[in-house]
Amino acid sequence: MGYRWFVKRTCRRTALFIIACIVISAVGGRVGAGDSPAQQTKHHPDVTLHRAPKPLPPGARTGDWPCFLGPSHDGVSRETKLLKNWPTGGPTLVWEMKRGEGYAAPSIAGDRLVYLHRVGDVERIECLHAESGERYWSRDYPTSYRDRYGFNNGPRASPVLDGDRCYVHGVEGRLLCLDLQTGEEIWQHNTSRMFDVPANFFGVGSTPLVDGGLLIVQVGAPAGPCVVAFDKRDGTLAWKAGNEWAASYASPVPAVVHGKRRILVFAGGDSRPPTGGLMAIDPSDGRVDFRYPFRSRTYESVNASSPVIAGDLVLISSSYQTGAALLKLSSESGCEKVWQTDDFGAHFATPICKDGFLYGVTGMNASDLALACLDLENRRLAWRHVPEWEESVERDGAAQTMSFSTGLASLLAIDGQYLLLGDDGHLLWVDLSPKGYRELARARLFRAPETWTAPVVSRGLLYICQNRPDSSSGAGPRLLCYDLRGDK
Repeated sequence: MGYRWFVKRTCRRTALFIIACIVISAVGGRVGAGDSPAQQTKHHPDVTLHRAPKPLPPGARTGDWPCFLGPSHDGVSRETKLLKNWPTGGPTLVWEMKRGEGYAAPSIAGDRLVYLHRVGDVERIECLHAESGERYWSRDYPTSYRDRYGFNNGPRASPVLDGDRCYVHGVEGRLLCLDLQTGEEIWQHNTSRMFDVPANFFGVGSTPLVDGGLLIVQVGAPAGPCVVAFDKRDGTLAWKAGNEWAASYASPVPAVVHGKRRILVFAGGDSRPPTGGLMAIDPSDGRVDFRYPFRSRTYESVNASSPVIAGDLVLISSSYQTGAALLKLSSESGCEKVWQTDDFGAHFATPICKDGFLYGVTGMNASDLALACLDLENRRLAWRHVPEWEESVERDGAAQTMSFSTGLASLLAIDGQYLLLGDDGHLLWVDLSPKGYRELARARLFRAPETWTAPVVSRGLLYICQNRPDSSSGAGPRLLCYDLRGDK
């Protein structure tokens, strides 16, 4: 009797559990593997889903893009089997989101994409499903920032995703640590108030760096600190470093120098006289190994391109008639200049190093912008090329042939070649080698200036930020997801 009663009760509970799961799935939206019902996605009113992406091709290598410049902090992606032959108009648009102001790039971990932008008088952190644009959660906090030069009033620094945490640094210095699953706040600081930092030229723009148990932030207080580290779990201050330079718009990068872990920070922002340069910091205690001054003499200038590491060599570069310097890092916690050149000056896009050659955009104005290759071993400019072409556009109801170039472009090394995003909305596949530049494919995604945010690829999907209205379609700023997955 007791056995039959036990079996009936067990079957009844199992049936009820199955029915509950079906109801939750039908009502609540998408639930990822291991997610609880509270973590389901909901329809985003500003997102338009155009079509589902293709399945990933067999054997494709994919990964997360959890921070600015990617998991290796160098603008190099390990993704493979991507679409190289585009249909007319470029890759297929998967989804798009109407968005506010800002220059920050999205960051992605698993199926979660986190994006920081400004909507009205708030900075908004949104966690979306990376393939559909559906929303997991969003969080707002107030902002009153106004760009002194009339540029975008939104955030510049990209979110940083680390395990179950999400870190964001707003344009006015609001630093938040959130639970990636729920969006709930774990801790926060206002670094501008905490360290008495005046407004920089374009607000806060350096993306923090997670290194071990630390969150490393370039704050640039006038009398120091230049860089601080917080315990990433509870936000307690771990150390302060540097007392000379204001914060730049370059992001800190990690390096192993002669077996020693170091953090390289290229500082230099609003200061009179203009000062800045490279710092090497021991992350265990904040001790500064060395400082190498490097900055334009022009007051209204910044260092914005992150250091590029090649073994025990590091290249720093800046525009404003500054150039580039190649430094050799020594085992005695110092550095020496190998060479310096005026032939290459990166404005804000970080160059990419491959096999002893550096590829990137040099210059800052239409008259001097070009794609260039630096031969690091032979200390010379290997080549310089200005990508140019003509295409027909409609203006005032009539077709007109116009000349275009890539301008202040961003470069992403991926799948054996390079994606080049032009500052007016053109996307190109290019082959770059010491022998020169070769265009493989090109498409105009939109016509909008200030397309300065670096492109992001994760799991075969390409994410592009349109920062200004599209003069062709009239569409306002958008976050766009394209299908870059290959067919086989």
